[in-house]
Amino acid sequence: MRRLALQSLLCSSLLLIASGAIAETPASGTFVAHQSCPAVQSIRTGANPGNVSVEPSGRYSIFAKNKPDATHYLIDVPDAHPARRWVAVGCGEATLAEGGGQPGADGGQGRGGEQEQEGGQAAQKPDYILAVSWQPAFCEAKPDKVECETQRPDRFDATHFTLHGLWPKKQYCKVDRHIIAADKDDRWNGLPEPELTDATRNALSEVMPGVMSLLERHEWIKHGTCFPGGEADAYFARALALMSQLNASKVQELFSSHIGEEITRDQLKAAFNETFGDGAADRVRVACKRDAGRNLIVEMTIGLNGDIKPDSKLAELIAAAPTTDPGCPRGVVDQVGLQ
Repeated sequence: MRRLALQSLLCSSLLLIASGAIAETPASGTFVAHQSCPAVQSIRTGANPGNVSVEPSGRYSIFAKNKPDATHYLIDVPDAHPARRWVAVGCGEATLAEGGGQPGADGGQGRGGEQEQEGGQAAQKPDYILAVSWQPAFCEAKPDKVECETQRPDRFDATHFTLHGLWPKKQYCKVDRHIIAADKDDRWNGLPEPELTDATRNALSEVMPGVMSLLERHEWIKHGTCFPGGEADAYFARALALMSQLNASKVQELFSSHIGEEITRDQLKAAFNETFGDGAADRVRVACKRDAGRNLIVEMTIGLNGDIKPDSKLAELIAAAPTTDPGCPRGVVDQVGLQ
């Protein structure tokens, strides 16, 4: 009997080691992802049921560190099974509650759940994030997507920002779990088509080339269903209105005049502040990706606060949002075609 008990204890210990649950250090706070990274069940084996990843600018609750000098945080990933997953600390930045360790290297200034440097007060999360892509850089990593195979130098998305999405704080509002499962499995052809007017659909086809891969279905189900009013046409039409203002700005001029060249954070900051007002650039985070020795600017996420109406001014929405960390300090504005 005693031998059986010892064997049972030994097996339990081995299971704990295999699952990565051993040597946890209690912690609490918020983790803001800077890029897409695996969210694993086991650090040691890399086991990742469901092939789950954290999303750029996603905010996740922290429950533990793998050790005092952490290499991974245990976070909650909604709708993952199991939901508690390990993510590498270098994938983003953490703001830990007092007594839970030090914030990330950028001082905990990420979007949402973070602490202001002055006064120690919790910063307000932005009501929305406007995520915009630089399509040629996106296509370097996704050349087989139809919108990338068909891209050409004289098309809109070769010289203008494209719409990735308009993201409210919540996701999947009143969406059937089977539809959520299809979305998470990237079975976008199984998602319902959003009801759009011809005018909105035509405009969206230009500003969101990902509609060729049904991106609009994914964005509507995951994010648009949480937009006030619950109407797909209003959600996309208002996102397009914001994109129109961005693409008529000094920021677009900066990018289109430096295709194939590197731009710096200071240049980007000047362009944002000149168009949208002093401090606007402090609400913008730049994401870059290495490609063949180059550091490419792939995406920008822009914090917005306030009700987004048909006539909303992008400058006012940006000014009302909390600040964020700047992200990538410099990067190349990619040109069409694999480099």
